[in-house]
Amino acid sequence: MAELLSETEISEALNKLPYWQRAGDALERTAELGDFPQAIAVVNRVAEIAEGVNHHPDMDIRWRTVTFRCSTHSAGGITAKDVSLAEQIDGTIDAL
Repeated sequence: MAELLSETEISEALNKLPYWQRAGDALERTAELGDFPQAIAVVNRVAEIAEGVNHHPDMDIRWRTVTFRCSTHSAGGITAKDVSLAEQIDGTIDAL
């Protein structure tokens, strides 16, 4: 099982993830894309990444706005897996 990050480790991770914030036991980012098809394309790519690493974020799609929440439910909070997935989500959004 993945180990929970300390408060210091979470703060350090968030310093490197400027679009993310802590939302309770998760990392959260909301991104506004150009249009609905672009939002769906990002969600589909993130789904592929998540399947590949067997770590799945919560995703909420509202027209062209997508909110991602990364938390390791089995560990009860934020782990290095969540930080890594957040970085990959940023890369997917930045690639547009």
